Amino acid sequence: MLSAFLSKRFRHAKHKTGIVSLLSKASTLGVMLGVTVLIIALSVINGFEQQLEERLLSVVPHVSYQSPYDPINDWHEKVETLKEHPHIIAATPEINLTAMVQFKGKLKATQLKGVVPRLHQTVSGVGNYVQGKGVAQLELNEIIIGKKIAKSLGVNVGDKVTVLVANQHSEQPLAAPKRITLQLVGVINMGGPIDESLALTHLETLQNTLGLDKGQVTGLRAKVDNIFNAHDIAMSAGQTLSDLVYVSSWFRTQGSLYQDIQMVRTIVFLVVFLIIAVASFNIVSSMVMEVKDKQADIAILKTMGAKDSTIFATFALQGITYAVIGAFIGTVVGVLLAINLPNLFNALFAEAGSNPLAGVYFVEFLPSKLIWSDIFITLAVTLLLAVSASVYPAWQATKTDPAQVLGNT
Repeated sequence: MLSAFLSKRFRHAKHKTGIVSLLSKASTLGVMLGVTVLIIALSVINGFEQQLEERLLSVVPHVSYQSPYDPINDWHEKVETLKEHPHIIAATPEINLTAMVQFKGKLKATQLKGVVPRLHQTVSGVGNYVQGKGVAQLELNEIIIGKKIAKSLGVNVGDKVTVLVANQHSEQPLAAPKRITLQLVGVINMGGPIDESLALTHLETLQNTLGLDKGQVTGLRAKVDNIFNAHDIAMSAGQTLSDLVYVSSWFRTQGSLYQDIQMVRTIVFLVVFLIIAVASFNIVSSMVMEVKDKQADIAILKTMGAKDSTIFATFALQGITYAVIGAFIGTVVGVLLAINLPNLFNALFAEAGSNPLAGVYFVEFLPSKLIWSDIFITLAVTLLLAVSASVYPAWQATKTDPAQVLGNT
């Protein structure tokens, strides 16, 4: 109790020189800024990871099997075979093509998927982002395209578009593409690259166009119960198929993005951790000057019978207090900014008229997700550094010689 009282008195007392007070405030400010930046940075990275899992990976295939040559026969049986795997939640057939969508002389390349409407919604969440007729209600000779494709072509829901599909089964290598006239019934408005690349139509529409039987498809798609184990599940389930297929998982198409997020998390934590470390160890210089400034007071306390442990605790508490104040303010500011960051980002770039995330990442907004364990770790590391930085100045204070100090005053 005495050490805490003395620490508070010393902290609020006037200093002989203003540089001591300036260094103390600078140390507190450095810790505050470091904690604030770390909380915001980790929240943004957590937000991107959450959006990757809940948004992008709900749309892209977890696991897919594509036939390199001949189509897959009897897809009903193959789907049931995949669903028997203990880690596969749902499965569906697909026909995947690269096609051109044409409207009034304008062309746009797209990844065209032929899907079974009632099954596709069990493996993909793209239906949550469709404006207009949903995927589950898709009928023959209808199409759903990405918003950016529709904008590029100037087409609206209800218009009819022409889809050009390569004539893969023709004996002529340069045969003219097959043309399909489809009615646009929905637009995918997800935000990100999906809006400018994806188009969905009924499976039977593409089967009829390509001359395939009703039981033939070019690929199978599955949804797994553990997305981070998708590759192993894909290989395991693929062995149950009798067809020659190319096995793929989201790790091949989006794995680098996930690894980039994890790498950025590590780099950001290390860099900002070093910033906090520098700010915390600025406490050393400020506390050394504090001890120098308070030598006379220390000498008087020693002559009055104060123990070295009391002197040590007094100045250690003072250094820790500077860090605690900075960490507390930094946490409050960081949490408030992290919670409101998406709204602040939208407000800022809505006025500027340019979004730096547009067309770059899989989302066009700045996501943020607070994880309290990150905050606790940040505070624990900050306090540990503050304690370490306060030990040497506090130890130096106990070495003050009352006779020498008071004899020179």
